[in-house]
Amino acid sequence: MAISKSEKIQSEIDKLKLKIAEQQTRLKELEQSKREVENSEIVEVVRGMSIPLDELAVLLQTMKGGGALGQSVPKSTANEEDSE
Repeated sequence: MAISKSEKIQSEIDKLKLKIAEQQTRLKELEQSKREVENSEIVEVVRGMSIPLDELAVLLQTMKGGGALGQSVPKSTANEEDSE
């Protein structure tokens, strides 16, 4: 007995679904690898900054909040410069 057209189509559908599942698995693996590499790069940058661990959280919160980093030095105004 010959395979019907609908069975052939179903066979192709099944093969394609299998390929899609394999590609989705590969995509997840690549995304995980990318995340791991990015995390390693972040750790390298932070370690290169020689920031004590207890100050790191404060620094990151300051940056997240848009606060200024480093020392705050008030800018002199034109009136202050004139009076000197």
